[in-house]
Amino acid sequence: MKNTIIKYGIYAFITASVLFLAGFLIGKQIDLDFNTMAVFGYASMVLSLLFVFFGIKHFRDHVNDGKVSLGKAIIIGLLISLFAAIGFGIVDYIYTTSINPDFAVQYKEYTINQLQEANLSAEELKAQTDQLEASMEMMSSPTIMAFIMFVTVLIIGFIISLISALILQRKN
Repeated sequence: MKNTIIKYGIYAFITASVLFLAGFLIGKQIDLDFNTMAVFGYASMVLSLLFVFFGIKHFRDHVNDGKVSLGKAIIIGLLISLFAAIGFGIVDYIYTTSINPDFAVQYKEYTINQLQEANLSAEELKAQTDQLEASMEMMSSPTIMAFIMFVTVLIIGFIISLISALILQRKN
């Protein structure tokens, strides 16, 4: 089990790191908006977390004589997801501290512009802007942003682990 987790976890880590960083760098080069970047980011998460399914399947078919319980499959999936989550967290931290330290400010300006273009009433615009200001205070720290990314990937990884475990479970 350990070898499977490490092997597929490293695949997930590399895929997560490369796709997430590539998304940031390509998006910056061709000036994609933040909504498009978010779609690319979530797609990167799902692609890197596909290794959860393949890792559970490999364990079941090649290590454990064609069977795996629901619980063991979920554990394997979560541990592989942990590798991907660490990859995303590291890249997010590096990006927001070294490559684009103004990311939070740029995101805030973009979101405020989106709110202003949304034809909201003055009261709604003020409420939305105040809510954005409050959440951006927390996001001004690269460490917190990286942690939020880590947790997000882990949650999605749990969902993919559960689905994969339900599909792949096989008992005697």
